[in-house]
Amino acid sequence: MPEIFSYWLQAGRVDVGFLGAAQVDPYGNINTTVVGDYRRPKVRLPGAGGAPEIAASAKETFIMLRQNARAFVSELDFCTSVGNYKGGDSRDALGMTGSGPSVIITDIGVLRPEPGTREFILTALHPGRTIDEAVAATGWPLRVSTDLTATAPPTDGELAALRALKAGES
Repeated sequence: MPEIFSYWLQAGRVDVGFLGAAQVDPYGNINTTVVGDYRRPKVRLPGAGGAPEIAASAKETFIMLRQNARAFVSELDFCTSVGNYKGGDSRDALGMTGSGPSVIITDIGVLRPEPGTREFILTALHPGRTIDEAVAATGWPLRVSTDLTATAPPTDGELAALRALKAGES
């Protein structure tokens, strides 16, 4: 496992890192350590597992999780992995080689960082989902892109590939 981090990741050879989260804040910072106070947590989570290195060094990071107000919080209980830090160019000041999270994909829609502030805003909704659902499932005042789009349904080829994977075929 050390060679993955030393040779591949820290050397800039990983284009995209995929991360999940128990909590994510408006700037894509991630908590996978504890819910509640660190010394007396309500829940102790699995922990980092290499996520901080991926968040710091992958050329870009995709975050995927279910969207609800428990997970989408205005302030993390604990910061395990740095996203766009405090917004703006604050991540750059930390000297991280990767560009940080470029997208948060949820069961409701897609969020991307707004240029300048680097705060995540809703840029696309999945079919059948609404802005009101997205706002209600977010623990901060979610802003919506003026260019909000709908995500395209999967193509027949994409569905076939997913069904083959699920069936254990390749």
